[in-house]
Amino acid sequence: MSESVEYFLEDIEYHGRNERTASAYRRVLSEFETFLEERFDKTPTEAEYRDCMAFTHELRSAHAESTVATYASYLNRFYGYLERVGRHDDNPMELVLEEMSESIESNPSRRDVSLEEMRNFVATVRHPLHEAIVLTLLKTGIRAGELCNLDLIDLNLDHEVQSWYPRAQIGERPNSLYVSAEHTYGRESGGELRTASNKRKRETVIPVDDELERALLRWLAIRPDVESATEPLFTGTVERWGERLTPDVVHHVVETYAREYGWYRTGGGADENVTPHYFRHFFTTHLRDRTGDRGVVKYLRGDVASDVIDTYTHNWGDRVRDTYLEHIYTVTT
Repeated sequence: MSESVEYFLEDIEYHGRNERTASAYRRVLSEFETFLEERFDKTPTEAEYRDCMAFTHELRSAHAESTVATYASYLNRFYGYLERVGRHDDNPMELVLEEMSESIESNPSRRDVSLEEMRNFVATVRHPLHEAIVLTLLKTGIRAGELCNLDLIDLNLDHEVQSWYPRAQIGERPNSLYVSAEHTYGRESGGELRTASNKRKRETVIPVDDELERALLRWLAIRPDVESATEPLFTGTVERWGERLTPDVVHHVVETYAREYGWYRTGGGADENVTPHYFRHFFTTHLRDRTGDRGVVKYLRGDVASDVIDTYTHNWGDRVRDTYLEHIYTVTT
């Protein structure tokens, strides 16, 4: 079995799952691993939504619907674990479960949070780093791993505090954030071994509005000096002082505030707990409803449709930036 599966199985044993349950997880994950290898030549950490959907479809040819639902719930918990520990940027089983007609306990029908409730939550975030993390996730829709991979040169602020030269892709686009498609977990990129992957097939440039700019400026005012060729944008301020954040740190920050606010509990599922990936869901839902423009939202999310991405890349200023700035919500008071 792959390393990620073995770690997960050890983890559920440490949490007191009985031998029968652990064996069931092992059987399902072994079958899933074999399917991925034979059909797609992939490992579980490389699998995406369509791979998981294909496995679910395969199960229906040999099992009753109740068994299919059980297998799906096991995979959902497995990918939820990988997401929490930073080995997968999102949970590809969530969309599979949303599209399944069965009603099972772990079906992530997502907590419905209004904009006013989100503002009240953001008001509880105290530290400048934590505020910058939460606002960046909420206002750009990027994943936790993508946030961790941001370098200082990926940010272009139209402000006197900026002492660095932004990368060429955003050099003439003030107040913008560049999200690369190059970073991959365990591989070197920009002279550094990366601890998270960016799931985008193409680069994305996301506007930075006044609210996010203020949060980033507050963070930059206290950001530790970094002796690194890559100059990560977000770094540790307690443990791992001045070192690039990892996805597990971002998850811990969000979980801490969400737990204090009553939006997270141990054992809660995706339908209940607010995590970094929930902010991506919030961004997608609210901006799509406000703009009525699915193309702009797809571009900002980094979705893979090349026709969409080419259209919005070439018309970034008029279409993407103007639409975003006109409709993006505010989350601070």
